[in-house]
Amino acid sequence: MDVIQVKNWLDLFTIKINEEKAYLSDLDSAIGDGDHGMNMARGTTEMMVALREKDPQTVVDVFKLAGMTLVSKVGGASGPLYGSAFIGMAKAAMSSDELVTILKAGLEGIQKRGKAEVGEKTMVDMWAGAIEALENQQLAERIVEISEGSKDKIATKGRASYLGERSIGHLDPGTISSRYLFETMLEAGVTS
Repeated sequence: MDVIQVKNWLDLFTIKINEEKAYLSDLDSAIGDGDHGMNMARGTTEMMVALREKDPQTVVDVFKLAGMTLVSKVGGASGPLYGSAFIGMAKAAMSSDELVTILKAGLEGIQKRGKAEVGEKTMVDMWAGAIEALENQQLAERIVEISEGSKDKIATKGRASYLGERSIGHLDPGTISSRYLFETMLEAGVTS
């Protein structure tokens, strides 16, 4: 993984989020407050502006700037969660260039910030599933299946948890935006 690949990955992610912002907000309207797509689009766009203006020259610095920008520019829970993921990834990238190790640090950042575990219908499910699939070299084949798995779960964390069993049958918007993160990672050719 090199700095050019990582910048390309985040650029592709920003494009995808902006293309899908209405869909993400529609998903969030069903089980949340309806702003996930708009918040993510605003935040990722700000992230790319910061990356272009400051032009960090290392993977660590790219992840760190991305994380700090998302924490400060994205409203709702998604900014702190994605920001914590990227900041965790930056710390891991200081001592490792292994993609799985770096992503695991991102997942730990999300869990530490959001206090969520696997199975609670959050983006944690997508991250944990994607990391496991990546370890087994099956991410490309399993990515949609992993994200669709959120539909049949009861939300027990976040705003969706207020719906209880009524959250069954709805996709979690954070899970879907995280799927876009991993899809664009593959598209950018980011590997260990």
